[in-house]
Amino acid sequence: MKKHTLGVSVAALTLAFGAQAAQAERLSLYCAAQEEWCQAMARGFEEASGIDVDMTRKSSGETYAQLQAEASNPKGDVWWGGTGDPHLQAAEEDLTEPYISPMRDQLHPWALAQAASAGDKTIGIYSGALGFGYNTDLLAANNLPEPKCWEDLTKPEFKGQIQIANPNSSGTAYTTLATMVQLFGEDGGFDYMKRLHANVNQYTKSGSAPIKAAGQGETTVGIVFMHDAVAQTVAGFPIVTVAPCEGTGYEIGSMSIIKGARNMEAAKKFYDWALSKEAQDLALGVNAFQVMSNVGAAKSEFAPDLSAIKLIDYDFKKYGSSDERQRLLSKWDTEVSTLPQ
Repeated sequence: MKKHTLGVSVAALTLAFGAQAAQAERLSLYCAAQEEWCQAMARGFEEASGIDVDMTRKSSGETYAQLQAEASNPKGDVWWGGTGDPHLQAAEEDLTEPYISPMRDQLHPWALAQAASAGDKTIGIYSGALGFGYNTDLLAANNLPEPKCWEDLTKPEFKGQIQIANPNSSGTAYTTLATMVQLFGEDGGFDYMKRLHANVNQYTKSGSAPIKAAGQGETTVGIVFMHDAVAQTVAGFPIVTVAPCEGTGYEIGSMSIIKGARNMEAAKKFYDWALSKEAQDLALGVNAFQVMSNVGAAKSEFAPDLSAIKLIDYDFKKYGSSDERQRLLSKWDTEVSTLPQ
């Protein structure tokens, strides 16, 4: 009996230590994509790796601010998703860690170019073009003309009909600001943002919120990445997606390992997994219609065709730099947001 009891005790201890070892490997994931996609990535990695994931969802600007605030005592391990500009800023400010994944040979050149511009402290995971969407029911009810260009959104008849996010919190809205500066020149870009401001009914915190509001009939037009507008159409809402006639900017959604990550090995495992075809195929299950960075990843028939859109030569290095971003945001705060509506 004593031998049997001892055997049971040793077995119990072995199981206990094994459970502690399994529990020791965790991942703190900061996610800046849509909530459903963030959840799919967190649960997908847990299933693939057995590593528990603690996921926090915030917009790109908010996540970047959190990395700054936690720089002396990092609490996150990986920042996945959101526009590339703040990822580049975080890299410049040494808030993220360089890492060269063995998955790189499976990626599109634009994803690798993003890594090269940041000293391998970030990498591209998806791409998408900026545009807007409008609610056809509200357009008809308000007897509004069909908008096809950026300039159309500044017409007096669209007063109070447009939503866009605040560029201080949203990567989407910062991309919009940087796009206008590159498309029309700085003076022309800010003139455009001022004229647009007169028609904006709300600046949201999240970049995708304006098109969700348009889908729900709360606003006529939402300025967003085109894939977010397409997602509303696929979900059954009366949304038409527009690639503006003047041309438009685009994003390279990115991923970065946070410097000083407490779970560095788990962070690298997630990083490699997130670049795989299997992980990137999860996008379609949650109606995320971006172009994924893995060349083998599935692509939806509903996804915007970037080759058919007039894209500007977006300068990610310049507009992803800390000084330029802060300068433009400060100028927007001073010259645009304070104007009457």
